Amino acid sequence: MSNLSRRNFIVGASAAAATLGLAACGGGGNDAQTSTDGQAADNSVGASEDLIKAAQEEGELIVYGSCEEDYLAAACNHFQEVFGINTTFQRLSTGEVQAKIEEENGNPSGDVWFGGTTDPYNVVTKEGLLEPYEATNASHITDPKYMDADGNWYGIYTGLLGIMYNKDEVERLGVDAPADFADLTDEQYKGLIWSSNYNTAGTAKLIINTMIQKYGHDEGIQYLVDLDKNIEVYTKSGSGPSKNIGTGECTIGLGFLHDGIFQIVDQGYDNIELVVPSSGTSCEVGATAIFKGAAHPNAAKLWIEYALSPECVELAAQNGSYQFLVIDNAQQPEIATEFGLDPNNVMDYDFEDAKNNTDTYVAEVMEALGGGDDRFETEDA
Repeated sequence: MSNLSRRNFIVGASAAAATLGLAACGGGGNDAQTSTDGQAADNSVGASEDLIKAAQEEGELIVYGSCEEDYLAAACNHFQEVFGINTTFQRLSTGEVQAKIEEENGNPSGDVWFGGTTDPYNVVTKEGLLEPYEATNASHITDPKYMDADGNWYGIYTGLLGIMYNKDEVERLGVDAPADFADLTDEQYKGLIWSSNYNTAGTAKLIINTMIQKYGHDEGIQYLVDLDKNIEVYTKSGSGPSKNIGTGECTIGLGFLHDGIFQIVDQGYDNIELVVPSSGTSCEVGATAIFKGAAHPNAAKLWIEYALSPECVELAAQNGSYQFLVIDNAQQPEIATEFGLDPNNVMDYDFEDAKNNTDTYVAEVMEALGGGDDRFETEDA
C-alpha cells in the first residue's frame, strides 16, 4: 500500500471466557526452555533470574486479554516460548473482565489482565481487586499518567478516540461527513451510527467520561441521550463498530482510530475515513495488571515485566494493533503517524475523576436512557 493510500484520513480543523473457553498458546510445555532461555529472557526482558526461576517453578499463567485477539495470542505465545511457562488466555472486553473479577472477589480464575482501556482497571483498583507490584521496567514508561501511582496497573499503549465512516455510504446517502462529536447528534445521521455498549466495553466507558469532561456532567449525559437517538447498534466490544464500516453495514462508527487503521491496512477497506474530532478528543491508556489473589503470583509479576518490554509491545504492530507505545525503549508503529494521529494532541483527561466515578456515570447514563433496550443486549463483536 502506498503512503498516499495509507494517509486516507481526515483531521478536524482545530485538533488534530467463560463461554469461549481458555485457549492454550503454542510452544513448549512447562519443562521447555528453562535456564538457557531464562538467561536470554533476563537480558531482553529485564526480569531478574530469581523472578524467572520462581515463575518457572509455578509453571503456569492465565491471561485475560482485552486487546485484539491476534495481539493477545502473539504475546501469550511468545511469553510461553521465551520462559517455558504454560500460558493460556481468554479474550474478553474490559467490562466483562471487570464484572468477572468483581464476582470472584479476591479469588480470581485468572492471573493477569492485558490490554483494554484503563477506566475499568481503575474501578477494580478502587475496589482493591488488583495486586500492586513495583515493576522494574516501569522505569521505561514515558509519563506518570501512563501508570497507577501505587503500581496497580501499568500502561503499555495509548490510542485516540475518534470517528470513522464509510465514504461510499456517506456519498450514497447524501449526508455530510462528520467532523466532530457534536455533529453526530444531527438528525441526518439517525440509524447510521454504531457505538459500543456502556455495560461491557471499556471504550464506551471512555466515551462517557470524555463527554462528561468535555461538556460538563449534565450536558455530557444529555449529549449521550441525544446521540442515542441516532445509534443503530451498540456492540459488545469497542472495536465492533470499526469491523463493520468497510462492509457498509455500519456507516459511521465511534471508537479507537487505530482499529480503523487495521481495517484499512490489513483488511483492505480503502473506503474508510478516519476523523480526529475538530474540537479535540481523548485517548485511552491500554494497561496490564495482576489480579489480587492470583494463583501464580511470580508468573504474574514476570508477565508485567515482559509486558513492559519491547519483546512484548512491538508484537502489537506485527499483529494489526497500531496503538502508540508508552515505553521509551520500544519502536513506535510508524503507520499511526502516517495516518496523521498524534498521541499528544488530546484533551487533558481526568483519570482520577474517571477512577472515582465511572460506575456512577454509567448508571446515570443508562438511567437517562430509560434503562436501555435490546440494543444493549447485543452479542456483536
